[in-house]
Amino acid sequence: MRYRFIDLRRPEMQKTLAMRHKAALAARNYMNEQGFLEIETPILMNSTPEGARDVLVPSRHYPGRFYALPQSPQQFKQILMMSGVDKYFQIARCFRDEDTRSDRQLEFTQLDIEMSFAGVDDVLEVTEGLMKRIFEEAGDIPVQTPFLRLPYHESMARFGNDKPDTRFGMELTDLSDVMADCDFQVFTRTLSAGGQVKAIAAPGGANFSRKDIDDLTQFVATYRAKGLAWVKVTTEGFASGIVKFFTTEQLETAQERTGAKPGDIMFFVADKPKVVADALGNLRLHLGKKLNLIDETQYNFLWIVDYPLFEWNEDENRYEPFHHLFTGGTEETLPLLDTDPGKVQSQHYDLVCNGYEICSGSVRIHQWDIQQKVFEVLGITPEEVESRFGYFIDALAYGTPPHAGVAPGLDRIVMLMRNEENIREVIAFPKSQQGLCPLTHAPSVVTDTQLEELSIRVDAEL
Repeated sequence: MRYRFIDLRRPEMQKTLAMRHKAALAARNYMNEQGFLEIETPILMNSTPEGARDVLVPSRHYPGRFYALPQSPQQFKQILMMSGVDKYFQIARCFRDEDTRSDRQLEFTQLDIEMSFAGVDDVLEVTEGLMKRIFEEAGDIPVQTPFLRLPYHESMARFGNDKPDTRFGMELTDLSDVMADCDFQVFTRTLSAGGQVKAIAAPGGANFSRKDIDDLTQFVATYRAKGLAWVKVTTEGFASGIVKFFTTEQLETAQERTGAKPGDIMFFVADKPKVVADALGNLRLHLGKKLNLIDETQYNFLWIVDYPLFEWNEDENRYEPFHHLFTGGTEETLPLLDTDPGKVQSQHYDLVCNGYEICSGSVRIHQWDIQQKVFEVLGITPEEVESRFGYFIDALAYGTPPHAGVAPGLDRIVMLMRNEENIREVIAFPKSQQGLCPLTHAPSVVTDTQLEELSIRVDAEL
């Protein structure tokens, strides 16, 4: 990337830049036709707890104070709804100081959308039309609407994560009830401790060597699984060192539920539900690629819905927002805010395609008292609310229409259309895995004079 100006001359890179332009143009045209106004929101704003670390900018005029670059225009677009704007969008630059991955960058671009007097169905319909327009006009990829909707808990149960790749099967199967009275103590002890036993069936896996299985055991160990049990299905029956611990009926039930056929192998993980989901969910994806089960020409869109509003942080013994502070709950479950916050269901939705989350959104909280209650559940003090969100709460108190929004990621959309595995390949001047710009060498050392103007002193020992 040091010589990116040369790399960009490649025909494939030129095609990528052209596709990105077409995607942005298709989005603008579609949103304009749907009656949305493109409105810019500030890049320099205050720091708010949105999940990731903020990228901070020191103020010269106010020593010791900092702006934050927006992780999203979340508060401003909601304030626009409070200000009488009916439909808003912008192609927004966003910043999150988090570790980069193949599908994540320090700075990124999202198609930010918000609608007044809108519910879940309204946003999903607009977004599906937007995806169809972008993929068909920019990528020449046909898209069928409406998209499938899958509840969060069902996605976790069947795929081990909330961004499933549904281009192939090999779904997770719960065998806890079947294995409750088996003689394999690894399973029975786990079940007695409140854990679970799940399995997947890998097509053709009966041909795996001992080394292949050892490698897969090491793979699931990276997701905290303590082991990987296996049983091969053959024309003669079942083959494994642990077959003796199960009845024929138990193994046949496992085979039937997983859909295993002669020539396949069943892999089992027994542990806490989260470990089982992480280990088997990632093993499923790993085997899907290893066994060439994925049709790379296929684009499977689906919505993940019915998320919880909060999740419990066991280390800190408190609730955290499952997504962000301004997500609304369902009318049926909001009364539980006072008695059992963990059971409040949110009106959040994620759009997933081929195992990637390409957009996220929700119906927002528009009642002042409910927003205050959410702050209380999260342990945010009135002083902190006033300091970080005072302007937002003031606007909310003046009367706010019901509103909802979503924010598709432009970088990930283009990455999918170009069939790339790394988001850097669809950004003209990307950062490295470590957040460096190889072309300009940013971040760079600045002069003592510049630091003095900002009332900043760098500790050379850090």
